[in-house]
Amino acid sequence: MCIADSFLKDNMKLTKQFQLYESDHTLFIKALKEKNPGMEERQREGRALLWDKAPVGLDEQERQLNSAVKQQAYVYQNKI
Repeated sequence: MCIADSFLKDNMKLTKQFQLYESDHTLFIKALKEKNPGMEERQREGRALLWDKAPVGLDEQERQLNSAVKQQAYVYQNKI
């Protein structure tokens, strides 16, 4: 817990009325999760499909770097 969090926790006590408050957004998300119980798992699968990649070995990294096509500094300028 960072210093700001502990300060807020210790010094910014909310009244009972505000502790029980849930915004419209929070209620919508809760209702959506109740209607679609597998939604979070599908989100994780989609994230894994697009972002989570298998580790690449050092030999493969070197091969990728060596096989990259060199690009001139300003790509829109004609070659001289």
